[in-house]
Amino acid sequence: MGKHESIPTPAVRRLSLYLRQLEAFRDSNLRTVSSKQLGQALRITDAQVRKDLAYFGQFGQPGIGYDVEELITKVRQILGTDRTWPVLLVGTGNLGRALVSYKGFQSKGFEVVAIFDDNPALHGKAFGENGPKVLPMEMLDAVVKDTQIRLAILSVPATVAQSVTDIMIAAGVKGILNFAPVALQVPRGVNVSNVDLAVHLEQLSFGIGSSGV
Repeated sequence: MGKHESIPTPAVRRLSLYLRQLEAFRDSNLRTVSSKQLGQALRITDAQVRKDLAYFGQFGQPGIGYDVEELITKVRQILGTDRTWPVLLVGTGNLGRALVSYKGFQSKGFEVVAIFDDNPALHGKAFGENGPKVLPMEMLDAVVKDTQIRLAILSVPATVAQSVTDIMIAAGVKGILNFAPVALQVPRGVNVSNVDLAVHLEQLSFGIGSSGV
């Protein structure tokens, strides 16, 4: 078992929220912050903040709080974003093209270095400013093995999502950000994070409907 496998998934997810909020505090020239301030900003209790951070070590000082810059550095180290991760993307539809052009990935430690699509008309074409050229799916295995890419973004139709996933995993991909509206079957040791935009909208519409508006 890995050193972080016993940590609850919600705590890991909140770690990313803490990082975003700490960066906002830093940008506001706040040098130290208490667990109460951090919790209030994210609408959770200060006890939850302390419990979550305690999974990863000892941070802060009683009566003083957390040094914002120091905690940002520590959280980035824990999340692995204190270095740049090469990422591949499969699928260059409207969503895929938007993801390639998104500049926020690189500022957070992720760089899309390879793009794949099964449409021959797109091969050799680049999307985004100075972006990589689209490659045929037949090259995915060799590129992943040569460059040691371990993270992938999947933006393909649901009908082919599993087969593409199998190809990526066989090549050595260990983490997949899945935008396809389908539950992927992956072996132990491969992590999948699903982003179904329709599901999020359904949750919002439910919340509005249940409020009687």
